[in-house]
Amino acid sequence: MKRTPATILREYGPFPCVARVNGVTYDGAHVWIATDDALAAIDPASGKTARKLDVAAHAGTAFDGRRLYQIAGDRIQTIDPESGRVIATIPTPEGGASGMAWADGTLWVGQHRARKIHQLDPETGAILRTLESNRFVTGVTWVDGELWHATWEGDESALRRIDPESGEVLTQLDMPAGVGVSGLESDGADTFFCGGGASAKLRVVRRPK
Repeated sequence: MKRTPATILREYGPFPCVARVNGVTYDGAHVWIATDDALAAIDPASGKTARKLDVAAHAGTAFDGRRLYQIAGDRIQTIDPESGRVIATIPTPEGGASGMAWADGTLWVGQHRARKIHQLDPETGAILRTLESNRFVTGVTWVDGELWHATWEGDESALRRIDPESGEVLTQLDMPAGVGVSGLESDGADTFFCGGGASAKLRVVRRPK
């Protein structure tokens, strides 16, 4: 495993009237953050909130190119980003989940304390595959065929690239002590967006080449 310190390029927040940043996703124009009782679209150029959707947003968030997916307790909501309407729901694996990502027609859902990542059918919630981790899983993202997940235990947090077949850790970026990652999303290129939990911040971390 290649292990290096994470390079934080930028911080946004703390955002006004936001107690926590939970899940994070990116639609190509805005970074969406889950803030318990709303999804907020952040302009990455200015760091300002462009709009909000009043939906339960307790953990991971994902975007499939048309729709948003949001973990709310024991269910995953499919949301129309234009109207904010919940158009479908499926159960979360085993009743709970943390991070979430979209890739190749399926959802990848992290389970925090169970230390697992499940690949799900987005229509039914059926578990297609499960990867085991030796750390808490707090965020999941795919970029260029690479599967990354965030960890956060105590004062230690990291971003890990893992083998999508075996779960073996290939690369680890260690965050500074006390800086947690509660949600993870790639911009599709050379940076990650990282939710900061109760700090109410969003951080940008360089993706290694």
